[in-house]
Amino acid sequence: MSQRAERRGGIHVDQSDLLCRKGCGYYGNAGWQGLCSKCWREEYQRVRQKQIQDDWALAEKLQREEEAAYASSHGAQAQSTAPQAHPGHASLGSFSKFEEKKTNEKTRKVTTVKKFFSPSSRTAPKKETPEGKSPSPSISRRASFDTDQVSKDFADYLKHLQKPGREIQKQCRAFIVSMSSKKDLGADELSECVQDFYQNLADRLMGHYKASSESAEQAMDQVEKYIMTRLYKSVFCPETTDDEKKDLTTQNRIRALHWVTIEMLCVSMDEEIPEVSENVDKAITDVIEMDSKRVPRDKLACITLCSKHIFSAIKITKKEPASADDFLPALIYIVLKANPPRLQSNIQYITRFCNPSRLMTGEDGYYFTNLCCAVAFIEKLDAQSLNLSPEEFERYMSGQASPRRNSAEGGWGAGGGAEPAAAVAVNPALARLNHNLEALSGLGGRQDALMEAARSLQADLLSWPESVQREVDQVLEKYPLEVRSRTLSAIDDNNVDSDNLPPPLAPQVFAG
Repeated sequence: MSQRAERRGGIHVDQSDLLCRKGCGYYGNAGWQGLCSKCWREEYQRVRQKQIQDDWALAEKLQREEEAAYASSHGAQAQSTAPQAHPGHASLGSFSKFEEKKTNEKTRKVTTVKKFFSPSSRTAPKKETPEGKSPSPSISRRASFDTDQVSKDFADYLKHLQKPGREIQKQCRAFIVSMSSKKDLGADELSECVQDFYQNLADRLMGHYKASSESAEQAMDQVEKYIMTRLYKSVFCPETTDDEKKDLTTQNRIRALHWVTIEMLCVSMDEEIPEVSENVDKAITDVIEMDSKRVPRDKLACITLCSKHIFSAIKITKKEPASADDFLPALIYIVLKANPPRLQSNIQYITRFCNPSRLMTGEDGYYFTNLCCAVAFIEKLDAQSLNLSPEEFERYMSGQASPRRNSAEGGWGAGGGAEPAAAVAVNPALARLNHNLEALSGLGGRQDALMEAARSLQADLLSWPESVQREVDQVLEKYPLEVRSRTLSAIDDNNVDSDNLPPPLAPQVFAG
């Protein structure tokens, strides 16, 4: 038990660590430096405002320096004497150097001012688009179909809102048009535009149209679905970010940690139980399916479903409700087994463009914060986190050794070539394989017995008509059938039986 507690010490995260580090009570996010979306926006706007003020101050300073240099140069020209032979050359050389310096300063000032106030300058250089990266026609057709369907559903929803619906539709269309001209903005600026639109539209619904918080939240969910489906191609993993590079780094990191076992993470799940194994498979499917969704809310729903399957698996194993300390190691294990595609891009997409209220509170925000913690743990996972020595950790990472292979070798030495129980205990997949082999063996025996019974039944069916025929022949031979002939008589023939008939009716005459 002490060893188990020691291991868990490398994975345990206090619930207070999931909250915003400014103490506002909302869930924080590693992508926002531990802040919630509200505090992050305030901090981002404060830093941005300070940067603008510093830029103006620097521009004014450069302007004053240029004016002072220009005045100094004109004063030197007025005081200059008539040109002399050799001294004239020296003064001309000094003046030319001064002119060159002034031109460089002016060019630098103009470039700096343009850089400060040009939106495209705040973005990182675009990545080279590799050839063949364009989506296939089938994917394009599917995306077009999804967009059309979402637009139709959005229009149907707005019909029930009447006047607010027309206002929402007008604002959304104008916003999409404005975003089409901002493709050169960086990811943070795009996120700021979307979040500002969410906030302004929600404030207008609740202030001008007096909508309830519940109605406004439902309307904003529909707005998010419509807006992000239309903008998905341009804002998901934009070219101005290094999201794709982070995806590859995380994917390679998870592949390198393929040797991590469920025991090393102290996960309270027994995959030999069929119900637990089924929930684990569903959780893996859900976290992988997150990449196929286009709306941040739908991606969050996949994370929530994955987390609920994890809680179900832990509850079945422990036969009691799961705790937060049980959940995080299990989530880390699921992420390691699933290795979800474009994990970092999906996390950043949710962080930048999801309705902020979903990330700050509720179960969606809690599960998403835990997923961010799980990814951060995987990136920083070391020997101490798994209760291993640095030498063992390096051997496992380099592929020189494997915990499964070591356990299997120990089992073979003790069992004399029998199936190693240690390897089965370490590797749940091997245990499941053995279970399936035993089930197949039992099914094979049952099939052989069934085929034997079928052949016996077929032989009985073939011999049954012959046995029935023999029994019939025996009965006929023992009791032969005698058919007696019978003569038929005419209806007016003399017959003894006719005497018993009543006399015929005779007509009677009545006198009148």
